[in-house]
Amino acid sequence: MDQIAIRYSLENPDLTIVGLRFFNVYGPREYYKGNTSSMVVQLGHQILDGKAPRLFNNSNQILRDFIYIDDVVQANIKACAPKQNGTYNVGTGIARNFQEIADFLQNELDTDLGTEYFPNPYDGYQMNTKADISSTRENLGFKPKFSLEKGIKAYIPEILRLHGTDIS
Repeated sequence: MDQIAIRYSLENPDLTIVGLRFFNVYGPREYYKGNTSSMVVQLGHQILDGKAPRLFNNSNQILRDFIYIDDVVQANIKACAPKQNGTYNVGTGIARNFQEIADFLQNELDTDLGTEYFPNPYDGYQMNTKADISSTRENLGFKPKFSLEKGIKAYIPEILRLHGTDIS
């Protein structure tokens, strides 16, 4: 995508061309993705089912840049008027581990189910992703507003609703 965008941009200098690379997006309206929906909703539902969240062994060492959907929407809107054509990372610029998600969800859902660990079945599993958003900040004026904790808190009512759990 990067190379095609650069070439097309050079060939068509009057066009605005922006590509966005989304990191681990979570939030309302993602549930249709089923098994590929975010770890946040999947772990939330495991917990609401009364089960300990299941994580790979050493999940405190598996890092991802998780970004809440409202920040993704903000990035898309800002991409409509960039300072410069380009391909931009859309993330928070902060890598967090899987264990943090499970622990924060249990805290927010007022449970203490522990964690069930199992071996990672994937060879070559990517252990760390973090978006460099410096050019996204500079050329799109993008600044994430949701920390992982704030995003999960905002998502809890939807996780409960999807699970069918009474929130009253």
